[in-house]
Amino acid sequence: MDKLTFGLTMMVVGIGGTFLTLSILIWSIALLKKIFPLSAEDGSKSNRG
Repeated sequence: MDKLTFGLTMMVVGIGGTFLTLSILIWSIALLKKIFPLSAEDGSKSNRG
């Protein structure tokens, strides 16, 4: 494996790992939003005016 092939392989693996990590974070945040929904107890959406 020459240097160009190794460099391109490392680049693809790095980008793939980054996107995989971001997708896991997005899915976990979406799951947490479904488990713990935002409540309107602070009064910011209601009791205006």
